[in-house]
This record gives sequence, C-alpha cells and structure tokens, in this order.
Amino acid sequence: MPSPTATPERELQRAQAFFDAHPDAASCAVIGLDEVGRGALAGPVAVGAFALRCERAQGALPTPAELPPGLKDSKLLSPKRREAAFAALVGEGRSIPLPLGPICPCGSVSCPAAVGTARAREIDEHGISTALTLAANRALEAVREVLDVPLAGVILDGNVDYVTRGLAAPLSCPLDVVIKADQTCAAVAAASILAKVARDRHMAALDAEAPGYGWAGNKGYGSKAHREAIVRLGLHAEHRSSWNLVPAEQQVLDLPL
Repeated sequence: MPSPTATPERELQRAQAFFDAHPDAASCAVIGLDEVGRGALAGPVAVGAFALRCERAQGALPTPAELPPGLKDSKLLSPKRREAAFAALVGEGRSIPLPLGPICPCGSVSCPAAVGTARAREIDEHGISTALTLAANRALEAVREVLDVPLAGVILDGNVDYVTRGLAAPLSCPLDVVIKADQTCAAVAAASILAKVARDRHMAALDAEAPGYGWAGNKGYGSKAHREAIVRLGLHAEHRSSWNLVPAEQQVLDLPL
C-alpha cells in the first residue's frame, strides 16, 4: 500500500491563526525543520529548513504556495524520486556547493530554504544533541534572514525541541514539535528531502576524496562493510571519533577534507 503524501494542513492552520491575529497581513510563512545523519558514524548531521509561503484567502483557509506533487518523508522516496523532488524544490538547473559548508541556502524566492550542518569535529566537541541545535539554528536563521513575509510558525519533526535553546533571539511565533511531521506536514517533508539529498551528495563527494569506507553507498552509517573498513583503515577526520568506533590504539588518519 503506497505511503500517504504529506499535506500542508497543519501549516495552513498556523497561517490562519496568524491571519486571525493580524487582520492587515496578506501573507505569512511557516517553516518546517527536519534532520538527517544523527545516527551516522561519519559525516555531518544536517537539518533542512523549508519556508512554505501562505496567502490570505477570504472566507477560506489560506492558500499555500505551489509545491511539487507527492511530497513525502525522504526515507519513503526512492533516490530517483528524492532527486526529482529536490530539483523541483530548489529550482531546475540550480546546484548546491560541495562539500557542504555550515549553511547551504536553497529553495526559491517565494519559498526560501536552507540546509545547516554540524561537522564531525563539532559533534565530537559538543555532542550530538548540541550539534543538532547548531545545524538547526544555522538553517533556520538562514531562512529567516531572507524571508520577506512574517513568520507564522515553525514545525519541527520529532519529540524534543532542540532548536529554541540555541536561538540568538527568541522566536516571535509558535514552535510545534510533532512526531512524524516529515510524514504528515508538507513543509517538513520538503525540509527532509533537502537535507537528505544535500547530505547524500556531500558523502558521495567525501567518498571520492577518501575511498575505502564506501561513503557513497552507506552515507556514513554503520553498515558491516563500513565498520570493517574502519578497523582496516583506521578513522578518518570525518568520523565521529568520540563515539569509540575503534580501539583507542588505532591511529586517526589526517586525510584531506
């Protein structure tokens, strides 16, 4: 049975609440956030942020910006369909710089987006929880900086708010933490696709620089072949060395990033 497509229902409810409280406002946006790479052994953790623009509609729910058909949690899409959705979200012919930096702006003028990352060294220094906060706030702030309409709300996939504690300035709108939001909320599904495709491309680029770990295929996750390569080759600088992936006496390889 096909998995259901995410809808903008929750985003439109947030937009409607904003319009009810601001009768002179004609437009607003709701940002969806989702992470990828939290459990990987190598590479960054990445958080996608996607702003869904909504327009006031008289006597009806707000009208959302046009979205690609069939948006779903990135994990429920084949690589080919993820790439097609990514291209539609960022604009045909547009690319992202590789390897990824801390912030990768993407999206369109009407629906800006960004992918924020925290690298392995930051995960080792601060822990994965704080690294998630860093990546999320980099993405969120990048989108807020270019958003040309008021922000009506933020929807974060998961069951823990790892965003608010790292904000430079408090949000002036609600932040909803929603379990499986990447499967039900269109803006969060879009964010999940952006983060997944960007991080997968990043890992493929790293694989070309440090062959042997199979990163183009395993994307840094703990496959049997990846773990065996770590034992055989030692740790690379892109591995999360604080996670005790190999015996302490094995050397960390200082390979180019």
